[in-house]
Amino acid sequence: MDRYLLAWAAESPEVFQTEVLVLGSGIAGLYTAIKASDSFRVTVVTKKKIEDSNTEHAQGGIAAAMDDEDSPAFHYEDTLSAGAGLCDPETVKILVEEGPLRVEELIAMGAQFDYEGASLAFTREGAHSRRRVLHAKGDATGGEIERTLVQAARLCPRIQVRENRFVVDLLQNREGAVLGALVFNTEKRRPEAYLAKVVVLATGGVGQVFGHTTNPEVATADGMAAAWRAGAALMDMEFLQFHPTAIHLAGAPRFLISEAVRGEGGQLINRDGKRFMDGIPGRELAPRDVVTRAIWKEMSQGEVYLDFRPIGRDKILRRFPSIRETCRNYGLDVLEAPIPVAPAAHYMMGGVRADKYGRTTLANLYASGECACNGVHGATRLASNSLLDGLVFGARIVERIKAEALQPLPRWSEVERTGARGEAAAGEAGFGRTPARRDDLPHGRAEEESMRSALQRLMWDKVGIQRRGGDLADAVATLEAWAGGFSPSAEEKDLELVNMLTVGWLMAKSALARRESRGAHYRADYPQRSDPEWGKHSLVSRRDEGVRYVPTGGDC
Repeated sequence: MDRYLLAWAAESPEVFQTEVLVLGSGIAGLYTAIKASDSFRVTVVTKKKIEDSNTEHAQGGIAAAMDDEDSPAFHYEDTLSAGAGLCDPETVKILVEEGPLRVEELIAMGAQFDYEGASLAFTREGAHSRRRVLHAKGDATGGEIERTLVQAARLCPRIQVRENRFVVDLLQNREGAVLGALVFNTEKRRPEAYLAKVVVLATGGVGQVFGHTTNPEVATADGMAAAWRAGAALMDMEFLQFHPTAIHLAGAPRFLISEAVRGEGGQLINRDGKRFMDGIPGRELAPRDVVTRAIWKEMSQGEVYLDFRPIGRDKILRRFPSIRETCRNYGLDVLEAPIPVAPAAHYMMGGVRADKYGRTTLANLYASGECACNGVHGATRLASNSLLDGLVFGARIVERIKAEALQPLPRWSEVERTGARGEAAAGEAGFGRTPARRDDLPHGRAEEESMRSALQRLMWDKVGIQRRGGDLADAVATLEAWAGGFSPSAEEKDLELVNMLTVGWLMAKSALARRESRGAHYRADYPQRSDPEWGKHSLVSRRDEGVRYVPTGGDC
């Protein structure tokens, strides 16, 4: 695969300069931008509208040890336990100790969380030993946080937001230091280069790589793929969390049913109306990977349902108004009957390797949020820790760049263009090239089925909830063949597809190499966890042919 995704060097893009370039507009990107704007000029580049992110869709809440009956020590132990031996203790300690302060800052910005009387209302979710999850408007926490951050960002005169920009690649100098990003303006259909002293990657997750996902359409692994092409190390790419409960109706998207429903007393039942989690420690509130596999196993016998009714009518109406309304749109009434649920791809624990300050393995490049991997989530993320992650480590990135001597503003002449196809192939038409043909799909698939659908089905079937070595090896080989025969145009769907193929291959390759089961990574042919051999992080990069491993707690 070429160093750069598209041929661009033959044409000069419009060039913009900024001090801090933030790629992404979810909680990690916007919070970082707001904090950085105290000292720097900041540009936020986002794929669609500023509000379009995974944060907007987060229902359950944000976990922080702020209740009198809770403590960071309890939160620390719960996070380590859920992470199945792969959390980095130092980053977890930072998360739980600095988290309450960051949530208080969010409240000071105007975030309106729910209260019980004069006190913040806390709920309990899976694998939490205490009620520590804050929520807003019952089950619209992410939307309230995104509203708060978008409003704050728009009021900052030192923050410029550029919407409808697709991040194509990171730009580097001859030594490999990151100088900025090449993006494609999807409204004006032209390339743009953003040069900066510091680049913060906050591009979110990978859910659209799989056939069934709770993620929005923008979650196509763009930042992770761009970082990999630039030579950054990616860590723990085999660990993808499947949320246990999403609506399971033919033709309907996998709308997430918050873990808070089970935290408030919702019960999982089988087709006979019987609970099937009673023999599992924690029952409905076991770690997500445990609940997911239990549902997956039960589904071999028939449908699985989530029963809201034990929660009580009044609490359902108060706590889960958005979920109830969405279910009603699909002809389901949670007040009257259980609803059909099934697992769906939800959250990527792996990502661009980052340390406790968000620094990656490339100079001037930082990463935060779901696209990053700093070891805080281990092999299974504790419910409602993801939003907290974006706050805590976004703030730490800003602390670090304020303390460091940053490079001068880069110039376009410093950008290394070797490897851009337009540099080597005169006559190529750059961003306007014709897409590759799509009628030669593998396994004799009909031409009307897109390669994207074939990829999503392959990943769900062979790199999904239950994995086997033969399936993973087949997935690796298939993805290599597809990627090798595909040449993208400037169409957004083409660019996304290359990124999805790239990250899907890295996930399958990493899963094949890890010959054990741990957290969200379950191998039916290696069903046991093996700490002596496999209690360490996996790393992949363009500089390494295979997968290598490093101990937990190591620096980048």
